[in-house]
Amino acid sequence: MLWVIPPIFLTPGQGCDLDGADVLLPIVEAQSVLADKAYDAYERVIRPLAERGIEVVIPPKKNRKESRNYDEILYKARHLIENFFAKLKQYRAIATRYDKRSVNFLGGIYVVASVILLA
Repeated sequence: MLWVIPPIFLTPGQGCDLDGADVLLPIVEAQSVLADKAYDAYERVIRPLAERGIEVVIPPKKNRKESRNYDEILYKARHLIENFFAKLKQYRAIATRYDKRSVNFLGGIYVVASVILLA
């Protein structure tokens, strides 16, 4: 199996999740995209991905007026993503962000991500 580290984009701590999605989603090359309810935004996430033929596996928010269907079995694999971030936070320099410059911090994330995938 070939493992590829996806592009990682840093956002300010006060930024919303969709700010990072606006940057990353146009360059995503995948059959499906798994995300949590925070990404249940039709105009910014779901429509652009659906137009490119990418399956959207995002559960709808409870307050959504029109409910959408999603692949619940495939969504259960999202725990692998959460596990990756849990392992990433095991590294103290990443969890506490010692680096002052974002380019150094991002470099550290890529190094740690490589170590995690090779382990």
